[in-house]
Amino acid sequence: MERADTEYRVVEYEVLQIPWWLVVFEGIISVIIGLFLLFSPVATTITLVQILGIFWFLGGVISIISLLVDREDMGWKLLSGVMGILIGILVFVYPYSPFVILALFVVILGILSIVYGAIKLFWALKGRGIGMAILGVLTIVIGILLLVNPLAGAVVLPWIYGISLVIGGIAALIGGFRMKSGKNNPYAG
Repeated sequence: MERADTEYRVVEYEVLQIPWWLVVFEGIISVIIGLFLLFSPVATTITLVQILGIFWFLGGVISIISLLVDREDMGWKLLSGVMGILIGILVFVYPYSPFVILALFVVILGILSIVYGAIKLFWALKGRGIGMAILGVLTIVIGILLLVNPLAGAVVLPWIYGISLVIGGIAALIGGFRMKSGKNNPYAG
């Protein structure tokens, strides 16, 4: 299964014609962030959510400013702007608010996991193999578990993401170096 996933990732990058070194860079960054999530999950989670808070705040400010330039969809832009600013401020005023946000995120992630798992099962039925079917079932089970107990999901989510990032980073490193060597890649060089 791992080899198939790596080959699929290489093909994915080939279609986008991404240079091999950029794939390797992505792999290195993924492994580093994954290791931070595994060995320092609380601090890393707070940091990542605070970075997200900055983006929410800036997105809110940009939505409000865009009202001066474009009067279309004023109500939505105003609502989006105010919500982005308030959520961004909330993340900084209450340092442990990331865990509340994380619990909400877990619910959304649970729903998305079920959908993603169903897609994987569909692909398996279309001939992508037993590995894809197993991945689909596991993803659906994880999604259901996250929905049943989002608080527990929020606690273990940093480790799940850490493991996923390390595995994905290693796959990207393998794929990037395979691209460099020219295996399965007409764009190597």
